[in-house]
Amino acid sequence: MTPSSPTESIVSGDPEQVREVIPHGDPFRLFAQWYEEARASEPNDSNAMALATATPDGLPSVRMVLLKDHGPEGFVFYTNGHSRKGREIVANPNVALLFHWKSLRRQIRIEGVVSPVSDAEAEAYFHSRARDSQLGAVASDQSAPLDARSTFLSRYERARARFEGEDVERPRHWGGWRVRPQAMEFWHDRPFRLHERRRFEHGPDGWASTLLYP
Repeated sequence: MTPSSPTESIVSGDPEQVREVIPHGDPFRLFAQWYEEARASEPNDSNAMALATATPDGLPSVRMVLLKDHGPEGFVFYTNGHSRKGREIVANPNVALLFHWKSLRRQIRIEGVVSPVSDAEAEAYFHSRARDSQLGAVASDQSAPLDARSTFLSRYERARARFEGEDVERPRHWGGWRVRPQAMEFWHDRPFRLHERRRFEHGPDGWASTLLYP
């Protein structure tokens, strides 16, 4: 409600305005809580996250990828290592992630260093995917120039025929990456743009956090 006079405060008499909703503590536990709430409320791809990479010269690029695992060890996604993001990750492992859950009016920013998951993890996830998705990974030279969509579909059909009746072989350049966070920032929408932000940073003594002006 908009104040009816210049002397009327929007927070007076309202403890909910003063109460902090982003607690200090374990950022991974808080992420898990928010993520589960997003999985229940977000209509599409609650695991979608923006991944920002950069060249060694600092030229940035960003795209959406899907979170496939998370925990104290980091945040995992999978991709073609020959893609632009794959090449940039190898050249400069410093990356950033952004989750934005519009249904909850929340976002989480993550900054960290990326490293490859084990071959065993990559194999297990690859073979958990739908078979058509596996074949698509075989057929695609992700980010490379393509003369016509029909060329890609022809490659897909050749891959389908090649692996007919047997398991699809995971391409060696297709795998997973784990972002190990060095900082995590949680943002929660509050009325009148009096939002709440808390930043967690990892140091020698573990995780510390502080509130930030919105």
